[in-house]
Amino acid sequence: MIDKRTDRIEEILLRKQPTLQVMLDGVHSSQNLSAILRTCDGAGVLYFHYNTQKNQDLRIHKTITQGAHRWVERMRIDHEKRVDFLKEKQKMGFQVVVTHLAKNAVSFREVDYTKPTLVVMGNEKDGVSKEVVDLADEVIIIPMQGMVQSLNVSVATALILYEAERQLEDAGRYLKPELDNEQRESLRDAWLYRDIIARRSKGKIPL
Repeated sequence: MIDKRTDRIEEILLRKQPTLQVMLDGVHSSQNLSAILRTCDGAGVLYFHYNTQKNQDLRIHKTITQGAHRWVERMRIDHEKRVDFLKEKQKMGFQVVVTHLAKNAVSFREVDYTKPTLVVMGNEKDGVSKEVVDLADEVIIIPMQGMVQSLNVSVATALILYEAERQLEDAGRYLKPELDNEQRESLRDAWLYRDIIARRSKGKIPL
């Protein structure tokens, strides 16, 4: 059983995309965060970041993630340090792509996601903060043909990530490992340990 699980984890790691990352800016809803984590796993996202205005960890709803949170590396960033964090990502070669209703915004489909990309989504009430919008390399929108101007943040994230997934798949990026052997081995060992603990807690693996 463990050998099969190890093989499955190694298979997933071969398709993970470390240069497609997601950040939630000032998120309030733990349900939305959990739904987005599930989408991140589905699209092969490895690194997920978020900040809250009160600098508090948000609950993971396992009934929503269906275990997907175990296969995405998540990190909470101090709210006051989020701009510095994004600037550091830009220095590393990432384009910061921010969702925001603005005159200079382009359709989310016009962005080249084969470049190292950090997608920033706003919170459910106020969207992305002005400080973050001001440093964006690309400001994007999802075209809306009805009366409402925006989608639920988890739905919007799914649309954007699967446009990125389409581009990455067309570029053959899921066919060869983007992580080196050392990175994959480190993550495999950590994930396998986490998985064994979780499955034992459910009685699926004897103590």
